[in-house]
Amino acid sequence: MQEWIIAMLVISVLLILRDMAKTILTGRMSKKEEIFPIGEDHPQKEKVERYAAAFQKLADTFYGMPYKKEYLSSGQIERILTDANDRLCSNCYHREICWGSQAETMCQGGEALVRALEKDDEGELEKLRMQWGSVCGKSLQYLEEVREQFRQEKQNLIWMNRMIESRLAVAQQLTETAAIMETVANDLYDISAAEPEFQEELKKNLRRKHVILKAAWVMDKVEGRRQIFLTLRARSGQCVSVTEVAQMLSELCESNMTSVQGSRCIVNGEFHTIHFVEDVSYQMLYGVSRLTRENEKVSGDNYICRQEDGGRFVMCLSDGMGSGMDACRESEIVVELLEQFLDSGFSQETAARMVNSALVLKGREGMFSTVDICAVDLYTGICEFLKAGAASTFIKRDHWVEAISSESLAAGLVQRIDFDTASRKLYHGDYLIMMTDGVMDALPVECEEETMKEIIMDIQDETPREISRGILERALGYSDYHARDDMTVLVANVVRK
Repeated sequence: MQEWIIAMLVISVLLILRDMAKTILTGRMSKKEEIFPIGEDHPQKEKVERYAAAFQKLADTFYGMPYKKEYLSSGQIERILTDANDRLCSNCYHREICWGSQAETMCQGGEALVRALEKDDEGELEKLRMQWGSVCGKSLQYLEEVREQFRQEKQNLIWMNRMIESRLAVAQQLTETAAIMETVANDLYDISAAEPEFQEELKKNLRRKHVILKAAWVMDKVEGRRQIFLTLRARSGQCVSVTEVAQMLSELCESNMTSVQGSRCIVNGEFHTIHFVEDVSYQMLYGVSRLTRENEKVSGDNYICRQEDGGRFVMCLSDGMGSGMDACRESEIVVELLEQFLDSGFSQETAARMVNSALVLKGREGMFSTVDICAVDLYTGICEFLKAGAASTFIKRDHWVEAISSESLAAGLVQRIDFDTASRKLYHGDYLIMMTDGVMDALPVECEEETMKEIIMDIQDETPREISRGILERALGYSDYHARDDMTVLVANVVRK
């Protein structure tokens, strides 16, 4: 639990740094304020880089700690035999013979007993006990004593391994945090003043719209997505739409530019810095249909659909174990944590691993939730899939349907979880169809995927909401219209802008 507290502190620091960076880049500017020169000599860049190096060093320290063990060490075996001897052999009149002149043979036999217990090989255990009985009249009692000491050491080993796995999870989180800090530092470095010719042309065009440009800064990312920061205001008594400014900027840049989500809509008489980015190539339209299990008031399924600042559209669907309020709380924790981690800049897999660690460390026996993530790059149309115990996701294009399946365990069952991942290129008109196990389990056993493909192909509706409703109704028909589990269908349509 201590490791998880450390991890939460790390996340808090990261969120503070993120907000600091946003303040530096896009914060409100008063008339007396000047934009601080951003570049190689920016004082925050070196400081953030030092933070990143410190977090990475801390991660390396965690990585350098002992790794988990599958078998007992020789020291642990010696401790088992010593404890057994103290309990059973201390008052035995044969002690001086057994653990005196024959000590080496007895130690080898005792180690063989422990190794047989590790393998759970009863046949080998009985064979060793018979051999032990030829020299010891208390072979049955000795075996039971060794077995009891073995259980205690094995339990200690399990707890030690859990602690080691928790440290490794924290180390992974710290490494990801360091990488994000490096990205923030590089972003500060990448920002530079716009070319004088560009600024003059922009000033001239904005002046026609009664807008005064104070400064323009440009960030050209490696992937070629331009970002521009403009500090401007309207002339006294004027109000100009930010959309008009974006259109003017698009003509100069010869690419579609738009203000980032959450930006102001109007340029008024005070200087403000507005962040413009290259517009995405695609947009996502989505719809959802849900049905709660019979005799339950609350669904155990939860989902999120959101577009992130970096031009990525994320859909996450989680199915809590069972149904009702407890299942709802579990899946709600999953989607909320995933949303926060992804919003903080963590990768999908790291975010999912952190959520899994949270569920495992929570310690509620038998509680787990599926994780199903689809993240679409709205610039390229490439979709990244990540699944843990989730039902199949389907892609519909024209006259064919593809299934993306998962065979991994749900989150919260084991500390080191292996996620199923995949990547696909999506095109205009494609549909992404996600669903929970309750939908698939309603279909005939052993042919769920093929049946679902037929259902999807048979639906002629075009809007995501109607498609999700049609899938749910047809799946329900296979179970005599009885919802034996919570059922959720999430459909998103890829549309070129």
